[in-house]
Amino acid sequence: MLDAGVEIKRFDGADDPERLERCFRIVQACIKADQPADQPPWSLASFTAKWVEGFDGNPHESWAGSDASGEVVGCYLLTLPSRENLSRASVVLRVPPDRRRAGIGTALLHHCADRARQSGRTQLAADAWDESSGAAFAAAVGATAGIPNMHRSLRFDAAARARLPGLRRAAEARSAGYSLQSWAGPAPENQLEQVAAVHAALADAPRNVGVEPSVWDADRVRRAEKLIAEYGMDSYTVAARHDASGQLVAITQVLIDSSAPDCGIQQLTAVLPAHRGHRLGLLVKVAMLELLTSAAPDISYFVTDNAGANDYMININAQLGFEVSGVTRTWQLDLTQS
Repeated sequence: MLDAGVEIKRFDGADDPERLERCFRIVQACIKADQPADQPPWSLASFTAKWVEGFDGNPHESWAGSDASGEVVGCYLLTLPSRENLSRASVVLRVPPDRRRAGIGTALLHHCADRARQSGRTQLAADAWDESSGAAFAAAVGATAGIPNMHRSLRFDAAARARLPGLRRAAEARSAGYSLQSWAGPAPENQLEQVAAVHAALADAPRNVGVEPSVWDADRVRRAEKLIAEYGMDSYTVAARHDASGQLVAITQVLIDSSAPDCGIQQLTAVLPAHRGHRLGLLVKVAMLELLTSAAPDISYFVTDNAGANDYMININAQLGFEVSGVTRTWQLDLTQS
């Protein structure tokens, strides 16, 4: 497709690593320009995992736009959910800061919107930081902003470590009858179904109107774990077990990307509904920070994010010392009207 002087072609990063790396450089430039400074960079390995394999197992397409000289001047990754949200598509669309306002982003958007329509989708979603060029672009093309997603970071210094013993005592005072366990890497095979069940507890977390929660099962968990390991990321998990039943009822997970060994990237923290009210969310997160003090001593800060309406988790993060660094929203474009 040729539009605004941009030739847009689909590519497979596994077969075209040069084009993949050019897209990676564009994404890195956009991260530097558009995101808070405390957000960790992508490594090429983790970028490849997302753009070539896709962590969630959904079908996806990688496209790159080139100018007349052959230089890659923009790219997008279109994901087409196949298990839930079947009327929706999501896109990561990036144009390097020095090539913006020249119609490249509009050309890429028109192209990916057409691809989404061809797959039967009526909504196209993308995330953007508040007050960023991405948010301004989304508003300009008629997309609607969703609920705020609050990003926080924790400087893991002596003061943060000093808070942990008191917080652990407070959590343990409410969590009698539960025990902790932890592991690095994939979940133990004999507990995989239980891990998937706790993942599924995120179904009642705040989300944008009309968005269905992800369906988690053992296969989905294993796929994510496999890609994390294959692309050079370390994962750590702390879980709480209900002593009377032996069931895992709460989990928190942290990833460490090889490109930023000083940063712990918080993944899910979830508690089964029947076991809420025992401060298990706080307990597993404190235990995680204590674990990583020795297991990953290079970590100097952590990043996390939560829906702005998730008061319970926001309160836990505040007790740990996390501070707000920025806000993102999912912008949704109605493809039946554009």
